[in-house]
Amino acid sequence: MTLSTADLTTNDDGGVAGKKKGPRADRPKRRTFSAEYKLAIVAEYEQATAPGAKGALLRREGLYHSHILDWTRARDAGLSKTLSPKRPGPKPAKSESERRAEKLEADNQRLVAELAKAKQANEVLGKLAEFLELLSNNSGNDTKQTP
Repeated sequence: MTLSTADLTTNDDGGVAGKKKGPRADRPKRRTFSAEYKLAIVAEYEQATAPGAKGALLRREGLYHSHILDWTRARDAGLSKTLSPKRPGPKPAKSESERRAEKLEADNQRLVAELAKAKQANEVLGKLAEFLELLSNNSGNDTKQTP
């Protein structure tokens, strides 16, 4: 599964063929696992019954127990998409209609929030008007009864 330095060919300038140059060229690349590999490892892990066999498998393949748990859950749930490796790099660009739809949805949410605030303000103003009317009626009655 792993490549040795003998398996790699070098360019004239000493770089590895097919590899990019740059400030991070010497850093290790993130490993990706195919769906078939994941299923095979999970099956082998589940068949291991001898003491220490599961740990030996994990050490041999350079995996963590969490890998097995995640892959087993995905397999049991029937999620073949999660078993296949994710494609690295930027997300594909959205089409004009998708961008417009997202903008319209955001505008709609903003307007709904503004409408809710306006309704709440109207309710408060209505209650304030009722309260002021009640106060004006009570104060008018009090002045007439005193003389």
